[in-house]
Amino acid sequence: MSALVESPLQLLCAVEAHAAGHLRTSSDDRTRVVARADVPTLATAVGTVRDLGLPDGLDVMVGPAGRSLDGAPVHLVGDPFSGVFQTALARAGTVGRIVVVDDGLATLDVARRLVDAEPMVRLSTPAGPLRYTLGTLTTRRLRRLARAGRLTLCTMLPLDDDLTAALTALGVDVVEHSFAWLSSRPDDGAPAEIDEPTVVVGSGLVADRLVHADQYAAWLTGLAADGPVRYIPHRRHDPLVTALFEQLPGVQVDAPGAPVELRLRGLTSDQRVVSLPSTSAVTLTRLLTPRGVGVLPQDVPETWWTPRATPALREHLGLAADLARAADARRDDRRRGSRSVA
Repeated sequence: MSALVESPLQLLCAVEAHAAGHLRTSSDDRTRVVARADVPTLATAVGTVRDLGLPDGLDVMVGPAGRSLDGAPVHLVGDPFSGVFQTALARAGTVGRIVVVDDGLATLDVARRLVDAEPMVRLSTPAGPLRYTLGTLTTRRLRRLARAGRLTLCTMLPLDDDLTAALTALGVDVVEHSFAWLSSRPDDGAPAEIDEPTVVVGSGLVADRLVHADQYAAWLTGLAADGPVRYIPHRRHDPLVTALFEQLPGVQVDAPGAPVELRLRGLTSDQRVVSLPSTSAVTLTRLLTPRGVGVLPQDVPETWWTPRATPALREHLGLAADLARAADARRDDRRRGSRSVA
């Protein structure tokens, strides 16, 4: 099995998919995951995951972005919007089974475009003729693979029943995970202890110029006025804005590095995590709320948005808080179910 991952979350979800057995055709199969060398902090994420002890049969390395879909019986992709993947899919002859793992909230858009037969083009980026054509070909081929029973969606997102039913009707094998492998790793391998009662997970919305930096800074200042704050920059952060945050009273700024899902595993019930709407609000809900850690996604006020943030994109990004609440509700439902069985 081969895979190219292009973000830390894709890497974590690839490990989870392998550990759960979704990438093997036999017990002897090995999974070879290549992490793009040109993605900031991804090499750090690879090192941190290796330090946890990789599951049997998994190899992870850092390498170039190129890939081929010919040869291996199973291929993993985290970003069907990626030009690298779309080009490889268009060039491929016979394609085996494809397993799609999470790449943030974009996974929801992937699922909807599959169901509605819409081109795989990003909400956040205007598509030129070439990318529109590639996106159209990608959707058509993925739908054909689904109808042939060769497309799996392995996701930690709590998809609603209607979307799951539509994907299943198309032929997609939808499997949900809650970071079982990562949760099984001992905490003594977690990064250095965080003492601050509030941890703010930085947002890529500032670097993407989707929200105003001054409004974001004022929000962080307000949080710090209530007590010490540890700020973890997003891997896609604005260095100038981050440098400003280092001067704010009561704010301790970490360096970007390992995914927050790894570096925050040691938090305790007297701490909380605050963030703008993002996938990390969902992943951290999965990982930390069972430990009693509060995960609080902050809705983005209307005055924060810049003209670059279209209404469709705002609505899409606003789903993170709903998904985090849904993930927490599912955990409570499972806990009640296990108690009733006992």
